[in-house]
Amino acid sequence: MYIFKAGVVGAGTMGGEIDQVISYSGLPVVLKDIDPAMLDRGMATVRKIYQGRVDKGKMSATEMDSKMSLIEPTLSYDSFGDVDIVIEAVPEKMAIKKAVLRELQAVVPETTIFASNTSALSISEMSAATDRPNKMIGMHFFNPAHVMKLVEIIPGLETSQETIDDVVMFTESLRKIAVVVQECPGFLVNRLLMPYLNEATYCLQEGAATATDIDAAVVEFGMPMGPFTLMDMLGIDVCQYVGDYLYDEYGPRMTPAPLFYKLVEAGRLGEKVGKGFYGYGGETDKPVRDIIAAFGRDPKSEFSVERVIYPLINEAVLAVQENIAAIHDVDMAMIAGTGMSYGGERKGPLAIADEIGLDVVLDGLNSFYALYGERFRPARLLRTKVRAGHRGVKARRGFHEYA
Repeated sequence: MYIFKAGVVGAGTMGGEIDQVISYSGLPVVLKDIDPAMLDRGMATVRKIYQGRVDKGKMSATEMDSKMSLIEPTLSYDSFGDVDIVIEAVPEKMAIKKAVLRELQAVVPETTIFASNTSALSISEMSAATDRPNKMIGMHFFNPAHVMKLVEIIPGLETSQETIDDVVMFTESLRKIAVVVQECPGFLVNRLLMPYLNEATYCLQEGAATATDIDAAVVEFGMPMGPFTLMDMLGIDVCQYVGDYLYDEYGPRMTPAPLFYKLVEAGRLGEKVGKGFYGYGGETDKPVRDIIAAFGRDPKSEFSVERVIYPLINEAVLAVQENIAAIHDVDMAMIAGTGMSYGGERKGPLAIADEIGLDVVLDGLNSFYALYGERFRPARLLRTKVRAGHRGVKARRGFHEYA
């Protein structure tokens, strides 16, 4: 099915940015919210993105006006009678999303695709709120949506292959990279990132290294920004929420670092409030250092880049083991979704593991497992590959094959 018109419900930051991405592709799009102020804010977000392109000489003012004219802001569903796809970008609460889906199915054509921009919630559970679960799918844009190339496509239990194919084609028409991910808590990128962010937080909490030292070491390794810079940008309360959710779903290997809770209790939620792991404006990181000091130095704790990166690699192996995504897609998602690189080249975690040597990664995980426990239990597939001699680049066979 070709998509001629789209709808976006929820005019927050992500809703506005998704609206801009769709209008930039040349499609008409309806942007709906229940709050006039939010609707104005959403349209202002779109205009600001386009104005930035005009200021940089990437488009003319006339072209900007043409793109803006493709967007219809509205407080009602009156213009949803002919939309081919609706993307909900309302708050991350299942009850709100289900309520929106029930409203939508009463006003859109039977052929309309329902897409959710959720970053973690169950697509299958959402589909139960509609009478057309075959048309329900996850379409997870990454923030900022007008910049980030990755869109995770997540089918639910009853999503049809036709719906998957249509949404992949639509995503590619938006000049995005579509990666199909089987439904699981955290989907793919967030699931892989959380063990890495969590372990960096343990290292900081235990006094193994400072936030600036850990950030610098990880950037030198190949990530575009360090874990604490990233968490301050995402919101430490958001990281705590995701960490709790993944712990509930996956168990001990996702046990959240207690430091998350201490920072949230102290109101240090990140850049949005001017203070997180770091201080912004007139704030400093001294309160964080005081909190860390109260935990006491753990004499057995040591920081290394491997300690924070290997859990991410291990989770990537688990995702392949569970058939959540194909090997190439796991690497592509992390490159497109996080800018991951290694040795000066864009590479995902499985290609990086091949480069390091799967036997080296396994030995490292076993050593960390002996010191720190379940967070480092190696994936069965990693053990199997090493036993089979698939040790990576040096053996010309690992997760990828090498000439």
